Amino acid sequence: MKKIYLSVIGFSILCRLSAHAQTRSNAGPADHPFSVYTPASAHDSTGYTSRALRVDEVNLFSSYYDQTGNHSAVTGGIGTQNVIDFSTGLDLHLVWLGQSLNKNTLTFGFGYDHHSSASAAYVALNGGGKPGGDRIYPSLDWTVENTQKGTSFGIGAYYSGEYNYKSTGADLHWAVKTKNRNGEFGMKLQGYFDQVTLIYPSEFIPAPVAQPGTMIITTASGNTQVISANGEVLSTTKNSLPTTPRTTVSASLSYSQMLSSRLQIMLLVDVVTQSGYLGLPFHRVYFANGKDSIEKLPSSRFKLPVGLRANYFLGDNVVLRSYYRYYTDDWGIHSNTAGLEVAYKISPFFSISPFYRYYDQSAAKYFAPYEAHSPNDAFYTSNYEYAKFQSNFYGVGLRIAPPNGILGSPIFHELEIRYGHYSQTTGLASDVVSLNLGFK
Repeated sequence: MKKIYLSVIGFSILCRLSAHAQTRSNAGPADHPFSVYTPASAHDSTGYTSRALRVDEVNLFSSYYDQTGNHSAVTGGIGTQNVIDFSTGLDLHLVWLGQSLNKNTLTFGFGYDHHSSASAAYVALNGGGKPGGDRIYPSLDWTVENTQKGTSFGIGAYYSGEYNYKSTGADLHWAVKTKNRNGEFGMKLQGYFDQVTLIYPSEFIPAPVAQPGTMIITTASGNTQVISANGEVLSTTKNSLPTTPRTTVSASLSYSQMLSSRLQIMLLVDVVTQSGYLGLPFHRVYFANGKDSIEKLPSSRFKLPVGLRANYFLGDNVVLRSYYRYYTDDWGIHSNTAGLEVAYKISPFFSISPFYRYYDQSAAKYFAPYEAHSPNDAFYTSNYEYAKFQSNFYGVGLRIAPPNGILGSPIFHELEIRYGHYSQTTGLASDVVSLNLGFK
């Protein structure tokens, strides 16, 4: 369930980032995200320079996600994958000019998600599991841009927390433009340091033994109490589950280039290493002999995705955005992703963007379906995230950005709604609706 849920969050963020990217590029090739920034109030006839901190942009976002399927990892590759997720949050961008007239941008983000999953109840075979959960994920980023030299440098920090997973992260990012300002090289170094709570399936937890004349109960808060025959509480033990670490370190490299007034490309390479406990303790595996265990995966993983983006401005009203990525790792997974989005400006303030993405992957060498693993296997999982499958994802986005603002308000400058439908050859299907509101 955890892996599925993270995919939900990732898609919600993807929809929001796609909406933001569309805002930046609809004006044409000149409206580049790293174009020179000059506030209207930066200079006046007296030579006075404004350095005041001001709110540059506020984005509010929300999404609703509904998923169905019948290959839950919680029950060993069979059973419901139904998930409902509601996500909401905001990004706040603050801007000021430093002593050297460098542009400083401080971005604060905060997100909240609530999800419910039918399979979560089967962490305990008696149905006593947790059917849903909440997640919060604040973030902070500070970037300094030297517009004269065409360089920028920044640092970021992240946190994500829910009932069975805690994660902290940090990054350093740097970018420099070419001399003619038509190209840009970027680098980002990231590290995530997680703690996974060891919630085991109920049949793998030893039951406490009651002494004669007493009984043992588990309270709603998860504590264990010893009760006498007359109902007196003899002792209470606070149960705190242990955790285990997981570390992810990545280096992301990118290079973008304007090949012409209409065509822009970007090359992307990521190098990712993971170490620690890389499975989830409540994911069951059923062997060919009918016995079960929890999934067991290697304690390290190396990933290498390589991607290419190409944007082509087909006249004043149409932008073609294409994407391809090849992925490989040392667990045996190889995948291809290809996507196309067509942004069509119906009027100066209204645009529509249909999109499509195709994905295929091979199975990890540690995957097998329900009751197909051998008890002699060194590693094993029945999580269909690691299975062989193909998927299709398609939908449409609608964006409104009137020159005088939404409802005549110059502050409320943008509204975008996106809908997408996703389907896998494994039978998993989902629908997502996202809303993004932009304020200046």
